[in-house]
Amino acid sequence: MEFDHVGMKTTEKKEGESWVKASRCWVTSPKEHPFHVEWLRYEPDSTVPEAIKERAHIAFRVDSIEESSKDLKVLIEPWVVGDFVRVGFFEYRDGTVVEFMEYIKGKDAWFSEKE
Repeated sequence: MEFDHVGMKTTEKKEGESWVKASRCWVTSPKEHPFHVEWLRYEPDSTVPEAIKERAHIAFRVDSIEESSKDLKVLIEPWVVGDFVRVGFFEYRDGTVVEFMEYIKGKDAWFSEKE
């Protein structure tokens, strides 16, 4: 397990946002932020669970989401974002929201084009 980023909610448009159609959310690349912050701006009709929208999350690169998420509460089942990463969101028993990421095209991949 390797640290990837911290996800933070915002209501302000941020430079370099990418659209994630599946979650109806705008995201910035944490690879472009000096402290690996990913800004998330949710559309009003986003179906992302409130537990994720209202709390920060910490993300880790993992070899296996299924193995890493054992004994954690599932918030969002794993799915492929863009064409470069498979992600899943989980909750630890103390309420910490965790994102596990399996990079498909290498750990430095990001959106190849705006969706």
